[in-house]
Amino acid sequence: MTAANAKTPVLIVDDDPAMRSALRQWLGLAGFDTIEVPDADTAMRHVQPSFPGCVVSDVMLNGDDGVRLMKRIAEIDADIPVILITGHGDVPMAVDAMRSGAYDFVEKPFDPEVIAELVRRACEKRSLVLENRSLSRRLVEEGSLERRLLGNSPAMRALRERLLHFAGTDAAVLITGETGTGKEVVAQALHAFGHRKDAPFVAINAAALPETMVEAELFGHEAGAFTGADRTRIGRIEAANGGVLFLDEIVSMPIPLQPKLLRVLQEKCVDRIGGRRPVPVDFRVVSAANIEPKEAVAAKTLREDLLFRLNTIEITIPPLRERGNDSLLLFDTFINRFATQYGIAMLDVTARDEAFLRTYDWPGNVRELRNAAERFVLNAGVGRQPLEVLVIGPGHKVSDIAGGTLKDLMDSYERSVISNALRRHEGRIAEVMRELGVPRRTLNEKMTRLKLSRPQVMGDE
Repeated sequence: MTAANAKTPVLIVDDDPAMRSALRQWLGLAGFDTIEVPDADTAMRHVQPSFPGCVVSDVMLNGDDGVRLMKRIAEIDADIPVILITGHGDVPMAVDAMRSGAYDFVEKPFDPEVIAELVRRACEKRSLVLENRSLSRRLVEEGSLERRLLGNSPAMRALRERLLHFAGTDAAVLITGETGTGKEVVAQALHAFGHRKDAPFVAINAAALPETMVEAELFGHEAGAFTGADRTRIGRIEAANGGVLFLDEIVSMPIPLQPKLLRVLQEKCVDRIGGRRPVPVDFRVVSAANIEPKEAVAAKTLREDLLFRLNTIEITIPPLRERGNDSLLLFDTFINRFATQYGIAMLDVTARDEAFLRTYDWPGNVRELRNAAERFVLNAGVGRQPLEVLVIGPGHKVSDIAGGTLKDLMDSYERSVISNALRRHEGRIAEVMRELGVPRRTLNEKMTRLKLSRPQVMGDE
């Protein structure tokens, strides 16, 4: 069973100051923090569903008695343990209270070690209840997150785990990944699974705004600040107050504006154009870049001090070519959606199509795959074409996967998987074996059969 934390609070309810003082000393020596109150109404101010400890209450109180207090607590959270302290004549009442849900009772006079042990067991039970609730919520969240970020590859499972872990914080997050990997989807998930989920999510594509309009869009302006500013307008940063501000393609933000953004992040205030005083803002910043941020700093398109503010946490989205069979899962999901959307009968994916899905590098990542799925569905009504023809075009030679027997297709797939793994791990055989889950002998046999060699794959011959 989970051990109670030394900082676990115990709410002591007793109208006798001497008894409260004695309980505080005994429980303090046992390693608990105490909250002491004289009556039920005051006690209820400390009770909430997240309360991590237990309640120790005298049965006889001024106002509501201990049994009534227990029932009021149960209305908020029936799993908060309540231990009742009774006088000799109150035992029948305490027994009734046990039937109504009290955790336990102790009769005066009592041994301090007895009450400390009761409290310890009650707090351990409470800790376990809260852990189970947290696990249940996490399982629900993970299931929902899986629908947003599809994929069963180890890389995607790790991404979802990191995202859920960091979603509950307010730390600045920089999302990196190639074009089309789904950086805004990850940013929206950070918002949806964080404590700001009921506040705005405001997205700004720094590369899409005309340079002459960026400052007004971001910071807003007062009426009369410039020609055409006939009314006050809040900027996108101010619109994100309370929620999440997503800065996509941050490396494309004009350099002159970057110090102003840095000041907003440092001071938590925004200066409207033409404004006389700063406007306080509170938001979480999430940004995205499709190139290595340090390269942007070296190229002087991104200020280093701004990068330090943006990448407290860095989340990298893997490209589709490194996600194994996720391309099959994603394609199947997309063609189902588009078939429903366009009212077209479901299509079977041929072995040739599947082999292409597995072996094509998908330079446009999930965005390119989604587009291919839509074209695949729409073209079904005017004569079905192989997937690689829709993606690469009829005039291009498609590798060995374009035809042949099932064995040819599978050999081509294995060759592609092993080659990609060798390139990913820069020819380190031990890491390739670990990723693919095969022993050295099996890997060597496959490479020999497929006429693959490490120097050939790495371009050393």
